Amino acid sequence: MKRLDVEFQSDGATVRAWFYKAEGGGRRPTVVLAGGWCYVREIVMPTYAKAFAAAGVNAMIFDYRNLGVSDGDNRQHLDPWAQIRDYQNAMSFLEGRDDVDPNRIGVWGISYSGGHALILAAIDPRVKSIVSQIPVIDGYENMRRAHGTMEFRRLWDLVLKDRKLRYERPGERLYLPHATENSEAEVSSWPFPETVRTFMAIKAKEAPLYENKSTVESVDLLMNYDVGPFVKRIYNTPTFMIVAEGDDLTLWDLEINAFNAVPSARKKLHVLPHTSHMTLYSDASKVETAAKLATGWFSETL
Repeated sequence: MKRLDVEFQSDGATVRAWFYKAEGGGRRPTVVLAGGWCYVREIVMPTYAKAFAAAGVNAMIFDYRNLGVSDGDNRQHLDPWAQIRDYQNAMSFLEGRDDVDPNRIGVWGISYSGGHALILAAIDPRVKSIVSQIPVIDGYENMRRAHGTMEFRRLWDLVLKDRKLRYERPGERLYLPHATENSEAEVSSWPFPETVRTFMAIKAKEAPLYENKSTVESVDLLMNYDVGPFVKRIYNTPTFMIVAEGDDLTLWDLEINAFNAVPSARKKLHVLPHTSHMTLYSDASKVETAAKLATGWFSETL
């Protein structure tokens, strides 16, 4: 396979991507991939893209606007609906390539983007198949349960402080860590020590552009994020959800409830045993297993 550097426009920002071209001529099925909270394209996704391309399915991984190598003046700001539009503009870009079959485009997402994949299946008929891995389902419930009562109060205080600052000093904003070792001493978006350890190890080895921070407004937006109204609209798009057994970061009970709410008969759920949310980044064997499952799904449905 070949990996090509490509770029496209998304709401005026240049978004940069890697296009993994599958062997074989003609127009090929193609999957679009993007990451979760603060991710850049080097984080875990190349394993999936290479597996797809080896199976004859093109793959394109992009950095959202404001992250990694993509443009955007509001650095480290995570707006879920802007990210979903980036996915849609990625598909529009792919439709113009002569090596892409525009009628066989799939979407893959993990964690935050796992939720985006579910929304895209509901709102964009160009999406012909999705894989949603360990997805964020309900941002408010996720934050409330992940932080616990006392830390959630502190998180809300920070969100309200940021709202006040942005009103009084337009252009200024507060930031907080993606994750932290000590959630009692420092408010973060995702208060799990294993998260900061895992992502900082990945940063050191293969993703130097990853930054362990986002705007506080990103969390404000997350708490208004809910895939619930959308999964009920997935009538016929093949939908594969991969869940980690006992996942208490993005909450596997919410994930399974969302899967059960999808009315389509063209759906499949796979629970990975003895797997946590973070081992789907830190354990190469588990990543390979998930990549094999996703490759089989896209090979069958696209």
